[in-house]
Amino acid sequence: MEKSYLTKEKYDEFVVELNELKTSKRQEVAKNLEYARSLGDLSENAEYHDARDAQAKLEDRINHIEEIIKNAEIIKKHHSEVVEMGSSVIVRKKGDKNKKEFDVVGPEEADTLAGKISHTSPLGKAILGTKKNEVFTFVTPKGSVEYKVLDIK
Repeated sequence: MEKSYLTKEKYDEFVVELNELKTSKRQEVAKNLEYARSLGDLSENAEYHDARDAQAKLEDRINHIEEIIKNAEIIKKHHSEVVEMGSSVIVRKKGDKNKKEFDVVGPEEADTLAGKISHTSPLGKAILGTKKNEVFTFVTPKGSVEYKVLDIK
């Protein structure tokens, strides 16, 4: 697996979630599974199959978070002359009067509504390495879009 770029806050969230999943959630799923087994015939026992599915999903999530943590590289907000991981960027789309501010983060914490774009998204890939006042373009399903970098924080 490749590096997981995370802010310190997101890394800490994953550590807390992993601990919760490995302790209380595992116990809860185990109790549900035990109860479902006690109901009898496992071949036609919907509760048992649901409990098994819940157990599988829980273990998948635990494995996923462990991989993320194992491959995590903590990114810090910092000021630079070029856009890179951890940069806060103010941009304006060509033909639009509104400015938008984005933090460049890893895919695990990307949230465009919160102003966080992944470095692997089309916008994230296009903006990396740009400088203040530089214009860049990238292709979307609706065609090419042009932006200008107004500031890098």
